[in-house]
Amino acid sequence: MDRILNLLGIAKKAGKLAIGSEAAAQAVQAGSAALVITASDASDGSKRRAKANTGENRVEYLSVPYTKFELGNITGRGSPGTVAILDKGLANSFSEKLKLAQSAKESDAL
Repeated sequence: MDRILNLLGIAKKAGKLAIGSEAAAQAVQAGSAALVITASDASDGSKRRAKANTGENRVEYLSVPYTKFELGNITGRGSPGTVAILDKGLANSFSEKLKLAQSAKESDAL
């Protein structure tokens, strides 16, 4: 399994993952969310709401290259389009590893 996705599994086991758009929005409003991510196949409306909610509250937002199915497999919950990582260290690690992987992918494409 993807090492980046494994960080979501670690966050879940530690109780530091809000799963689903409502749970993620509540975590953002409560000030406990460090990073909100949306699946690549989440609806445009879900992405727009997550981005607007995080922007208002100065929480990092990323649309990730993983599907709802992949997020569901790692979180053990159906097929969530949105999740929030509640731990700053895990959120930073997830964000950095994802950006590095995307940069490497772009470099390989050249």
